[in-house]
Amino acid sequence: MSEKWTTANIPDQRGRVAVVTGANTGLGYETAKALAERGASVVLAVRDVDKGEQAAARMTGDVTVQALDLTSLDSVRTAAEQLRSRLDWIDLLINNAGVMYTPKRTTSDGFELQFGTNHLGHFALTGLLLDLMLPVPGSRVVTVSSTGHRIRADIHFDDLHWERSYGRAAAYGQSKLANLMFTYELQRRLAPHGTTVAVAAHPGMSSTELARNSPAALRLPLTWLAPVITQTPAMGALPTLRAATDPAVLGGQYYGPGGRNEIMGHPRLVTSSPRSHEMAVQKRLWTVSEDLTGVTFPVIQPARNSFSADLRAA
Repeated sequence: MSEKWTTANIPDQRGRVAVVTGANTGLGYETAKALAERGASVVLAVRDVDKGEQAAARMTGDVTVQALDLTSLDSVRTAAEQLRSRLDWIDLLINNAGVMYTPKRTTSDGFELQFGTNHLGHFALTGLLLDLMLPVPGSRVVTVSSTGHRIRADIHFDDLHWERSYGRAAAYGQSKLANLMFTYELQRRLAPHGTTVAVAAHPGMSSTELARNSPAALRLPLTWLAPVITQTPAMGALPTLRAATDPAVLGGQYYGPGGRNEIMGHPRLVTSSPRSHEMAVQKRLWTVSEDLTGVTFPVIQPARNSFSADLRAA
């Protein structure tokens, strides 16, 4: 396959069902649009249904909208129930939605906003939908992380919600590190079953609305430099699309831009921080996430003729 992987490399997606969170704008929009163009039935899971409907109208193919507010566990549960009532199965769950560098705020459940939205909301949604994926060969859970998982990043179990002090960059880094740890622990649990895999991706530096909460001192310089240091949302979505559709992808892998420092470029297999691979922390985060969300994942039984997917450092 060409090193310059593009949407032209996406296999035919007819007959497949994809749920994409945060798909009304930016990376999520481009991800959903590309999947729909290749024949998938795509559900845009979005907080603002009107904006979701407007986004769906700009896409070609079978595209519908589902209300989903990741800052509310009640909304996550309602969305999962509604999706279960309308879908017989899910091939692709793409955990794309996110917030970045927000001022100190909490979700409706009292979680720090970035950790609650980026990690806990998606953790709960995945757990509530996973049994629609387990019977489906080739199904994938793709979670979007960031190079920010390396920046001042740790899982602060003694103060997960930054009640003692708050740093917006460090809180973002924690949430993106949690995305990777969730992916790796989920893959370890899925591997014996042999049908569904968990994969991660990051978009590099992409020009999206995500940076709108950057500190004021950085906002103007970033605006000036954007044409030089960022890529389009369509390019930024390619690592996610490759993680979701490339037949060669293995569970536990991580995809990002192939250029220098993974800032821009066509997607390739990349590596995450050593911290993200610490199994004891992954397991502890999983247990804490179950406790906080009240969501317990289905017991995953090995399938007949199951295989163990390689959990590669990615």
